[in-house]
Amino acid sequence: MLDTMIFTKIIGGFCGALLIYLLGNWAAESFYHVGGHGHGEKHAYGYAIEVEEEEIVDESEEEIDFAALMEVADVSKGAKVWGKCKACHKLEDGANATGPHLYAVVDREVGSVSGYNYSGALVKVADVWDIDSLNGFLENPKTYAPGTKMGFAGLKKPDDRANLIAYLDSVEE
Repeated sequence: MLDTMIFTKIIGGFCGALLIYLLGNWAAESFYHVGGHGHGEKHAYGYAIEVEEEEIVDESEEEIDFAALMEVADVSKGAKVWGKCKACHKLEDGANATGPHLYAVVDREVGSVSGYNYSGALVKVADVWDIDSLNGFLENPKTYAPGTKMGFAGLKKPDDRANLIAYLDSVEE
């Protein structure tokens, strides 16, 4: 049988815990409650600020002169961008990895690396890896060549693509 003192301590513990919980709840409500007490949405209307609406220009829709970017492309920056590619591609002639080697890829016929099993999607979109086709493919491989095996998300920045293509073009020299 429970002693009266033990029973009193158990009930006191539950009551104390309930009291702490209720006080914590009340304190949190008073600090973080936005509605009521003359505040909230109605109060915010008193501080309405008039601003002029600006026309938002979506820069992604602007036509980029990629040929001009290629003229000022930086091979050393392209070597840094190459770091994203070298996990799956090699630059040595004939050294295929997960992807085909990229030695002399600029102006090379699409799907022409012997010993590599292409998905077939690339041949449908281009005949030669010229600068324009490389640019399109590097921007978003899955969109450019639907069905491609390449699982890379792409290079969103045109400067990165131009620098990488310049770097790949310099490797064969």
